[in-house]
Amino acid sequence: MSAGLAVTCRGLVYIYRLEGYDVVALSGVDLDISAGESVALLGPSGSGKSTLLSLLAGLLPPSAGRLTVGDHDLVRATPAELQTLRAKDVGVVLQGASRNLLPYLTAEQNVRFAQRGVPAERRRELPEPRDVLAMVGLTGRGRNRQRPQRLSPDERQRLALAVGLAGRPGLLLADEPTSQLDTRARDEVLLTLDTVRRSGTTVVVVTHDPDVGLRMGRTVTIRDGRVGAEGRRGEDYAVVGRDGTVHLPQEALRVLPPGTLVGVEPQPDGTVLLVPARSSDVEGVQ
Repeated sequence: MSAGLAVTCRGLVYIYRLEGYDVVALSGVDLDISAGESVALLGPSGSGKSTLLSLLAGLLPPSAGRLTVGDHDLVRATPAELQTLRAKDVGVVLQGASRNLLPYLTAEQNVRFAQRGVPAERRRELPEPRDVLAMVGLTGRGRNRQRPQRLSPDERQRLALAVGLAGRPGLLLADEPTSQLDTRARDEVLLTLDTVRRSGTTVVVVTHDPDVGLRMGRTVTIRDGRVGAEGRRGEDYAVVGRDGTVHLPQEALRVLPPGTLVGVEPQPDGTVLLVPARSSDVEGVQ
């Protein structure tokens, strides 16, 4: 595989039109992903995580802010440059394995067809399709000669990953790669993703499953179109935005519900206390 690509987002905004109104899907994302890292994007439906993945893939144009993938400036890139980016450097796996596969081709033919999009001068550097299939565990029992419908659900998902890896990308983006899989099949796909990461490729996945997030090196929770929290080695941390905003975890919101007036008191030991205002402190204040 290619060397992993780093990702940098600064104040990333995406706005789309819906029924005559502007809808802000992302409202200032600041995010750094190191080359070779594996990251899970978590968050409720509508939080913006799939939109962020589409921006990283160059499938949507940013409305504002900065976005780089490796040496590529995705804000200034032309449509032709974005197409080349996806052919050479970024592998994309859409949600639902079948959306990534041609049903009338065998597993090996699907990978070979994906490699046809790579510029001719680089094609001779690509691995053989059977070697890509071996990386995702699709070898033996003639599975390379099977069409997608003859494969099990986890094998189809691994074949979708193989198609995403066909061009030796430095960044692999996968939207819900374990959805609708049982626990065993999910674990097989996660082992495949770990193999991809260990090969040097940067891996970013969107998932609703916290257990999937725990198996990745790092979790980033998107809330209301911004990075709200990050997780490292099973520990969750709130993230202070560039404008000073902090998304508090749900357990803290039970104590400090939205609208609560809070005093911020730095302590000598370097910690910070958030102290709810007492009613007597604000009575009579207009």
